[in-house]
Amino acid sequence: MSATRFLFQYAKRYPVKMILTVVLGFSGAIFSGVGTTLIVPVILNLLGQSIELQSAPPIIQKLLSPFGNIPESYRLGLMTGAIIFTLVLKNLTTYLNTLIAASLSRRLTCDIREAGIQLLLDIDIDFYSKTKVGDLINRLGEETRRTSSAISLYIGLFTTGITVFTFLTLLVSISWQLTLATTLVLAVVTGINQSIISRSKKYGSALSKSSRNYSVQLMEILNGMRQVKAMGHEQAEYESLKILSQKREKAEFQSLMNSSAIAPINEVVNMIVILLLVVLGRRFLASEEIQSLTTILLTYLFLLFRTLPLISTLNNLRSNLAQNMPSVLIIQEFLRRDNKPFMNNGSLPYPGLQQEIHFDHLSFGYPGNDKLVLKDIDLHLPRGTTLALVGGSGAGKSTLADLLTRFFDPVAGAIKIDDHDLREFDFKSLRRAMGIVSQDTFLFNTSVRNNIAYAKPNATDEEIFNAAKRANAYEFIITLPQGFDTQIGDRGVLLSGGQRQRLSIARALLQNPEILILDEATSALDTVSERLVQEAIDQLSHNRTTLVIAHRLSTIQKAHQIAVLDQGQVVEVGTHNELLAKGGQYAKLYSLQFADEVSRDAALIKSSYEVRSRLNPMIGFLRLLLDEMVDTPEEKEELIMESYKSATSILENLEFIEKCVKLRLKNY
Repeated sequence: MSATRFLFQYAKRYPVKMILTVVLGFSGAIFSGVGTTLIVPVILNLLGQSIELQSAPPIIQKLLSPFGNIPESYRLGLMTGAIIFTLVLKNLTTYLNTLIAASLSRRLTCDIREAGIQLLLDIDIDFYSKTKVGDLINRLGEETRRTSSAISLYIGLFTTGITVFTFLTLLVSISWQLTLATTLVLAVVTGINQSIISRSKKYGSALSKSSRNYSVQLMEILNGMRQVKAMGHEQAEYESLKILSQKREKAEFQSLMNSSAIAPINEVVNMIVILLLVVLGRRFLASEEIQSLTTILLTYLFLLFRTLPLISTLNNLRSNLAQNMPSVLIIQEFLRRDNKPFMNNGSLPYPGLQQEIHFDHLSFGYPGNDKLVLKDIDLHLPRGTTLALVGGSGAGKSTLADLLTRFFDPVAGAIKIDDHDLREFDFKSLRRAMGIVSQDTFLFNTSVRNNIAYAKPNATDEEIFNAAKRANAYEFIITLPQGFDTQIGDRGVLLSGGQRQRLSIARALLQNPEILILDEATSALDTVSERLVQEAIDQLSHNRTTLVIAHRLSTIQKAHQIAVLDQGQVVEVGTHNELLAKGGQYAKLYSLQFADEVSRDAALIKSSYEVRSRLNPMIGFLRLLLDEMVDTPEEKEELIMESYKSATSILENLEFIEKCVKLRLKNY
């Protein structure tokens, strides 16, 4: 789709304003042309030179014919009044056209910005992992503003174009020979202007690119200001932004320098055209009487004087439009929905959990990546119970929680709620039934009250206070300078980690979710904050269906089920005591965190034994493969698979031994 069609798609939503713009633009052009054409005869009459209608150009004869039967003593006054009246009408229509065009432009700008905001709210979460926030803000801000300017320029082009066409028609009707000569001269100017306009598009593209780079870099620095200051990189970031700012200003100056060349070039050419026309007029109109020649030539020159600045304006508008066209193309691409990920919304309103949540043999890989993050996960979470997920970093715990909230959909299998696929439910009704408390708590830059009430905008003060008390947050809130009305800064920067976490829990308590997701909610807290937050979490998760992700095993020992994930697969499931008794991976994690030196040494000895017991047969398998002692392809495949399993087991045990050694060194 072309940029023009893209803008027209939005403009056609307001047909009345578009029609009024056309009608007023055309009317203004007619009034301007008529008034301008009548001025010269009236001025000549005022100077005492009578005009013979028979010798005047046909267009002037037609315009003056209504005044032919009026007595001469009144004729001049009425003609003067007619000129003033037409000019008043012209300026009135121009004024109304400007207002309507501005209203249309503003409305279209709002429509484009609203479409962009709606797109960002509808699009899948995966889009944001691949797109920079600064780029999005630049598109909704600077690029949308420049697109809005393009809309105004199109309207200006249309209105000015109609006026130029009207004046050219009048010029041709007066003398087609002079108009042809003028056109030939102006063709040279048009070629020069076209060259400038072509460069304008290039400079406009460079300006869009430099503006985007500057916005993205500035946003990243502002978001990472703590890290910038912690690393002492203020000067380096300043120099980086300075370079980007200078590139942006250079691109803007080049664009301005290019477009500003149009006016002086046109002015010089216009003067040459006028002098040339006087010479040519004497030649083309040599047969006319001197009085008629004066009338024709003056009228023609006066109309031309009005036309040439309009042509210059037209060229300026085209140049500015070429500068802004890259922004239109950027916004057009941004608003496309066919090349962006959108999750299909279900039609069923979420009815509530009656029996269980079933992770039914699901597998998942991120879009554009063939590697599976989760493989054949099969877990049951009965209503009112707690399922804890443990495992190393990258095991897939948080990904599984993201699937439950339908931030992503599995590539195989399904998540079922009471035998209904999660994808059958409406997004909003499903997510309103889920509360999420994560390690990376997000708070808005507003008051404590508004942050808690975000879960329930119509909540009463009593409900907000009660949620804060149950979250162990009330005591610190009332000590803040303005209590619940205290502004907490960007992302809650004025609060400690434990305070932010408790506000998040208060928000979840106020929401009163049926399903609760706790994603390492206490992993980054000190001992005192952890105790307070854990008490709040216990209050929050009481009698709720809860999915817990935790590194600290002390927080999940009372869970009804514990699932151990490793490399995207469930390797163990059971209660805390059952998993300890198995002596598997959970027991190793527990020993690493809680066991005494003797128990840890025993675990180290056991891991060392497992390494040796796995290493010896693996060497034998590899020797058989190396010496080509295998009879069949199936036997070869089996030996390769056994070697792989042995290598994986050895790696896990070595990682465990490394953690134990690091812990011992830390204690010493």
